[in-house]
Amino acid sequence: MQRVPGQPHGPAEPLSKPCPPCGGGRTEVTPPGAAARGEGALMGELSQLVQAAVRSSSWWERHGVDICILGLSFLLLPAGFLCLRSAHATPFLAGIVILGVVHHTLTVKGSHLASHNALTESKAWGKVWAVFFIELCSAFTAEQATYNHVKLHHGYTNIIGLGDSSTWKLPFLNRYVYMFLAPLAVPVITPLVALDLLRSVKWTTALRTVCFMFLGLYSHYWILLHVSGFQSAWSALLCMLVTRSLLAHPYIHVNIFQHIGLPMFAAERKPARIRLMSLGVLNLPRNALLDWAFGHSLISCHVEHHLFPSLSDNMCLKIKPIVSRYLREQRLPYNEDSYASRLRLFLQKYEELMVHAPPITELVGIQ
Repeated sequence: MQRVPGQPHGPAEPLSKPCPPCGGGRTEVTPPGAAARGEGALMGELSQLVQAAVRSSSWWERHGVDICILGLSFLLLPAGFLCLRSAHATPFLAGIVILGVVHHTLTVKGSHLASHNALTESKAWGKVWAVFFIELCSAFTAEQATYNHVKLHHGYTNIIGLGDSSTWKLPFLNRYVYMFLAPLAVPVITPLVALDLLRSVKWTTALRTVCFMFLGLYSHYWILLHVSGFQSAWSALLCMLVTRSLLAHPYIHVNIFQHIGLPMFAAERKPARIRLMSLGVLNLPRNALLDWAFGHSLISCHVEHHLFPSLSDNMCLKIKPIVSRYLREQRLPYNEDSYASRLRLFLQKYEELMVHAPPITELVGIQ
């Protein structure tokens, strides 16, 4: 994770305070004692504890569990496509669900891990996986996704104008359209945004990205026609839209729930890293479906992920007790809240959080 250039300094006051309704989770007040110890030293001490846990972990714990989940998802693809051949509602709907969950597992969990090079310890293979998951599976650009997510969002978490974390900010939409209808357009918007971002990359990179995006989308379309037995182009395209947007609502919701409504800072007034991450990041409860499709680092271990972004989902889950215990011992915030509580908050305070919030810059793609 990159740090904002400049000399380190003491904790700064946030430009925006946490909203009172956020109190559904647990947010502790930080006393002067933690700052007196030196927050740089606290981060170093926590890093040593986490690194000790990582060194004692096997390859299976560091990478194998998540690779196994992605591999099993690939193995489910034939079953999903074959279920769509059925004329009966139950197997057909089962095929929709299988393909929808597999799609989001590959495009959200796979792309997210690949962008952080968390699937392998080899940088060369890390680039291969990034192109595969982000461009072929997700129809996005690997370079821009990695830059926007790793360099900006993680490097400047909750820093206004840099990493203030609102992937989808459409203030001209009302709260109900934004929260419940707009996510259905994600499969259409994603490749269009990717094509627009390709103007800022080398032509060779742009050509590669377009080829992989086309290959991924056309392969999906071709299989629906020739394996699943769809009789028309429009029915195949509609099926692609349905499966690719099956979990788009929680995808968008998770992206905004875990940062917006928490303190944000100006770049010149940012606190030390450990305080910045503990103040500006929130964990949601574990959920079997979202844990599988999105990964622990995006759901119940988001604080751990922002503190140690190169770790896999399974390792974030393993270090969660270490991180939560340490932050609470040092009386630093450890924000947690339920999905339902955050949804109520955003519906009640949509104007305040999503319309009149600080401006957001080019944070589109994986979160």
